[in-house]
Amino acid sequence: CEAMLRSVLIENLKLLRNDQKLMFKLTLPDVDDLYETLVTHPNVVRVVALSGGYTRAEANALLARQHGVVASFSRALTEGLRDDLTQDAFDKMLDTSIQAIFDASKASPVTKELHAHK
Repeated sequence: CEAMLRSVLIENLKLLRNDQKLMFKLTLPDVDDLYETLVTHPNVVRVVALSGGYTRAEANALLARQHGVVASFSRALTEGLRDDLTQDAFDKMLDTSIQAIFDASKASPVTKELHAHK
């Protein structure tokens, strides 16, 4: 299904004018660099990934193998946060989550220069 989605997205990108820019928010694919064609396309500003129900560790591992894709992990970000945590424990858990997701996002840097927005 992911390959079919990618094909349809690429075909429809051909319909855009040069000045039309898009950002895609997609679930992490099972195939490494499946969305590389989208990441490098001149009409695509950014491809961001949803954690897709994976644990934060699983999502981070998958994301690290997707060159140029960055995280949009709202559910994975809050994994482990509970209302019974002390303020210090809550802050530490949140800091750890943010750092892990950030590290996974930069593990596979963007392979193109971002285009200027107007």
